Amino acid sequence: MKFLANDTIISLVADISAQLERFQIRMEQTDSLKLRRINQIKSIHSSLAIEGNTLSESQVSAVIEGKRVVAPAREILEVKNALATYELYQELDAYSVRDLLKAHGVMMNGIMPDAGRFRNCGEGVFKGNKCVHLAPPPDRVPFLMKNLFRWLKSSKAHWLIRSCAFHYEFEFIHPFRDGNGRMGRLWQTLILSKWNPIFEHLPVENLVYANQNAYYNAINASSAKGECSPFVEFMLEQILKSLKLLQNTGGQKSGQKSGQKKSTIEKVFDLIRKNPSITRKELVQALSISPSAIQKHIAKLKTDGRMKRIGGDKGGHWEVKKLELRK
Repeated sequence: MKFLANDTIISLVADISAQLERFQIRMEQTDSLKLRRINQIKSIHSSLAIEGNTLSESQVSAVIEGKRVVAPAREILEVKNALATYELYQELDAYSVRDLLKAHGVMMNGIMPDAGRFRNCGEGVFKGNKCVHLAPPPDRVPFLMKNLFRWLKSSKAHWLIRSCAFHYEFEFIHPFRDGNGRMGRLWQTLILSKWNPIFEHLPVENLVYANQNAYYNAINASSAKGECSPFVEFMLEQILKSLKLLQNTGGQKSGQKSGQKKSTIEKVFDLIRKNPSITRKELVQALSISPSAIQKHIAKLKTDGRMKRIGGDKGGHWEVKKLELRK
């Protein structure tokens, strides 16, 4: 497994480690059970949406609650299978190829005939009609996966780095005919949750979903370099963002009276103030409201002179004035 632990990666690992203790405190607050359920729904919705599932977050929630949802049968089954797979967490061994196959069998049950088995055909990743990655031949897959799990168990790299590198190599091998993306993301979370149980409730998937192009670009950049540090950097950045966003939502603001709830516009303002590079899509994910509602609140904040946008959607940031919002 080739990767370069550069200064950026080392810095991100340190920042994430520092944030974990604060997130642990956040998860011990009175609303933590509700937050954990919300995070699970976000994880399932986002991971499936990356793969083309069109169900909204509210529809995913309804399926999980056993309610009737009018949607394609396959997409409903994908949600049920994902939930069943996530609920296997406590009994899955992150080092076990057998358990990986077991989890894939649950994740893809009824969706593909060879669920729970490595592919027996050639596979590639396509962008339009162009093949951007040709996976290793099928007869090499069992050997490559065995070696990957052996590396995972014996590596001395930090668990954060190790999980990201595993995720990249998993996608490079592309061991299954279908379901590789959702299994790669799930297995990285499983690896991290064995290191620190708090990761079971950290929806990294929803920030990957908000940055899909960057996700695939990081995979391609790593393949081009012959080592996976671009992908490791990207995933660590998403983990750090996820930790910061979750700490900024649902908690009680210092100086806010008990029982007094913030308005949505205040929540939008707080998130932007604490993370000026946050995108509109990330705001939608963090607050679980519609893009049009986010746009309305942003327009009001800009009209009130509370903030302005510097630069475009990509690479730009918000400039916020340190003023209290009028009620």
